[in-house]
Amino acid sequence: MKPGVLAPGPLNAITDVAGVRVGHVTLVEGENIRTGVTAIVPAEGNLFQRKVPAAVYVGNGFGKLAGSCQVEELGNLETPIVLTNTLAVGTAIDAVVEYTLGLAGNENVQSVNAVVGETNDGVLNDIRARRVTRGDVLEAIGRAASGAVEEGAVGAGTGTVCFGFKGGIGSSSRVVGVQGDAARHFALGGREGGFTVGVLVQTNFGGVLQIDGAPVGTVLARESKDDVDGSCMIVVATDAPLCARNLKRLAKRAFLGLGKTGGYASNGSGDFVIAFSTTDELRMPHRAETPIQLQNVLHNDFVSPLFQAAVEATEEAILNSLFAAVSMTGHKGKRIESLPLDRVIPILQKYNRIQP
Repeated sequence: MKPGVLAPGPLNAITDVAGVRVGHVTLVEGENIRTGVTAIVPAEGNLFQRKVPAAVYVGNGFGKLAGSCQVEELGNLETPIVLTNTLAVGTAIDAVVEYTLGLAGNENVQSVNAVVGETNDGVLNDIRARRVTRGDVLEAIGRAASGAVEEGAVGAGTGTVCFGFKGGIGSSSRVVGVQGDAARHFALGGREGGFTVGVLVQTNFGGVLQIDGAPVGTVLARESKDDVDGSCMIVVATDAPLCARNLKRLAKRAFLGLGKTGGYASNGSGDFVIAFSTTDELRMPHRAETPIQLQNVLHNDFVSPLFQAAVEATEEAILNSLFAAVSMTGHKGKRIESLPLDRVIPILQKYNRIQP
């Protein structure tokens, strides 16, 4: 099953965008601790000294996305993106600041805009125990690597719930402009292979589940009416040369991918999208050498394929978080079952989403 029409990258993950790295720390301890940290490092080198263009889109603001105001104001990102649980945001900020101040070349830095997102994993995790430490966050950043991204009940998705089933971390990618006229349009700077859009999600929200358009939630008679509040963090990476304005537009389209899975951003759901570009020539030096910075950016007329890629990759990343997750028992004996594949697969076959 592959939602949409665009082809995924080789890994079908956010790490298909060159330079992007992901690291997890998973905390499963005793009967009550089910939480963790996921770190997304956008690019190689000292990110503070050479920032990447970025933007934030708020689907529903019932959440805590630290650092979002400065990203919106300046249009760039200067730290790794860390995802964790709601009550660990402060700890994660402290750790990201420590990490950034410790980088060679940052000896005189006096201000750091740490970007930290969250979802509330208090159903399965004793969130009041505040188990996540600075060391856990630093370890997640240190573990960040290219290659395949582990999905499901790992990292920041360890204790999350999605559509009433076990949620978690999911990732996917799409490649645009790889053949025909599109390839010629996207052959900028010798890049005849086109561009990649990669997405990573931390799913902890509800609604009426749809899988590639199939009404799975309705057929299962599970509308998750008691589970709609939560949150979803969506991180979008691309190697296309997009300015902050068009990254904001890209982030908006990623939110459409959440809607295609049946989520609708309920009152108590904190749903945020962070989008960034890894294009080296668009990176912003911390100290300007000249008053004017010349940049080559993609024209508005050529961004639509990237919008489609963001929708498709977000939809599949959310689904991947469900398909990869396992059932879990946690705080106060609460148990959340994983997606029941023995019931879901026949539904997908009935609606011609997969072959028997």
